[in-house]
Amino acid sequence: MDDNTQKPWALVTGASAGLGAEFCRQLAAKGYKLVLVARREERLRELADELRQKYDVDSLVITADLAQRDACEMVVKRLEQEGVEVEYLVNNAGFGLPGNFHVPGWQDHADFIQVMVTAVCELTWRLLPGMQQRKRGFIVNVASVAGLVEPVAGHTLYGASKSFLIRFSQSLALENWRDGIKVTALCPGFTYSEFHDVNGTREMISQLPDYLWLKAEDVIADCIEAMEAERVKPIVVPGRQYKAIVFMARYLPWLATKIARRNAKYFRITD
Repeated sequence: MDDNTQKPWALVTGASAGLGAEFCRQLAAKGYKLVLVARREERLRELADELRQKYDVDSLVITADLAQRDACEMVVKRLEQEGVEVEYLVNNAGFGLPGNFHVPGWQDHADFIQVMVTAVCELTWRLLPGMQQRKRGFIVNVASVAGLVEPVAGHTLYGASKSFLIRFSQSLALENWRDGIKVTALCPGFTYSEFHDVNGTREMISQLPDYLWLKAEDVIADCIEAMEAERVKPIVVPGRQYKAIVFMARYLPWLATKIARRNAKYFRITD
């Protein structure tokens, strides 16, 4: 076998843009071959070409809509067909539903829960046994600072789903550290990506001050560095400003609530 066949595999969902694409680039730079999972095949193939040219790593493109109930099973069957053993799993796929809870139709909410919660759990459940058998693995569940701070009106299920991922990651980390598996919930704040264009909030949140914005490359670098530590923290919060916000939410909740409600108009649609 050549050197490339000896490299381990990482699987990233939501790999076609934003944090997912940046995860792929930085993991490829560390020698991982990539399983790229998302809905937009053309974007995935463009990224696969980029990774091959810049980092000399192969990629496996799997087009899948994780809102479909059979998507995770299909992804894992494809991995088995290709003989791919995933060492590094990044559950990154996600989206937002702007507005109050009653505004989107129920199918929109059902799709949201499927992508943000159910698919994360199922894909992890299906890939975890292989990691346990090999006594090595990394699992990153992309959550958000929204899962750690006081809630505000609008985007009702978003913070709730991220809180779930945080608790899920904490328990999973405790269950599996003896098997050499490192698990964390990545909890970024506002990060430059396509996320806010897709959910229609770009113009609104552009009013937020510059100091609240993070760069995708910095967020991912912080996460990967944390995962390389001997003992991984089950929650990673990139950026000093967001570490301060999380501290405030924990130890000065009355002040955090006041500030969040005052500024919610800049990042939450409540119509």
